[in-house]
Amino acid sequence: MSANTELQTALRSSHRRLEEATRPLTDEEIAGPSYCTDWSTAQVLSHIGSGAQIFGLMLDAGLAGAETPGREEFSRIWDRWNAMSPTDQARNGIIADEAFLDRIAAIPADQLDAMQMTLFGGAADATRLLGMRLSEHAIHTWDVIVIRDADAEVAGDAVSWMVDWLDPAARRSGNTQGGPLEVDITTTDPDRAFRLSVSDTVKLLPAGADMPPAAATVRMPASALVRLAYGRLDPEHTPATVETDGIDLDTLKRIFPGF
Repeated sequence: MSANTELQTALRSSHRRLEEATRPLTDEEIAGPSYCTDWSTAQVLSHIGSGAQIFGLMLDAGLAGAETPGREEFSRIWDRWNAMSPTDQARNGIIADEAFLDRIAAIPADQLDAMQMTLFGGAADATRLLGMRLSEHAIHTWDVIVIRDADAEVAGDAVSWMVDWLDPAARRSGNTQGGPLEVDITTTDPDRAFRLSVSDTVKLLPAGADMPPAAATVRMPASALVRLAYGRLDPEHTPATVETDGIDLDTLKRIFPGF
């Protein structure tokens, strides 16, 4: 199975998980809080819906060999979604999300695999595009579900992808005021080894065999590392299996305030 096929499967699974979680909610619950401090559940679903349309534009540009649309086009989409009622944001978010998945499924596999594009200033392909969408979708699905199920976790098939693509999120959200700092982080489910470096930038890269051991070490489930990088590892949602040596977990949390 190709990476693009696996990502489509994980995206479809995340869509079903989100749809099943929101279907029984009342209008009051839809308008109520999500895990995102500044967003209601409806606003999270609005973000899922507007994101589906934006990723659809980027997909179309990549297939056509055209320039990727920019913030002006995105702003028009956000304005339309922001103008919707909470109930419409929720309903239309699920509809738009499914439409994006159907659009991808209709593209011949060889055409999707051959797609090349420029994405946020760098070279990318369909795998990178779909991986970005999965990361966004899975973390926001957790934002919706965990409000009503404190034991919920980011979906495992999404974590398996996201954990290998955390460096962009770490660089985007990382707070360099926590440095200088070097930490060895190992994960389970799946097993990975990383070096977190905080200096003038924040980096979370695979650990190299030639690296001298860091003074601080952390061992945690990969899902917890994903949530840490996205600013979602608060005390109520920190697994008991997280182990630290030479560093306080709160120090790591301050490095990643979230977005």
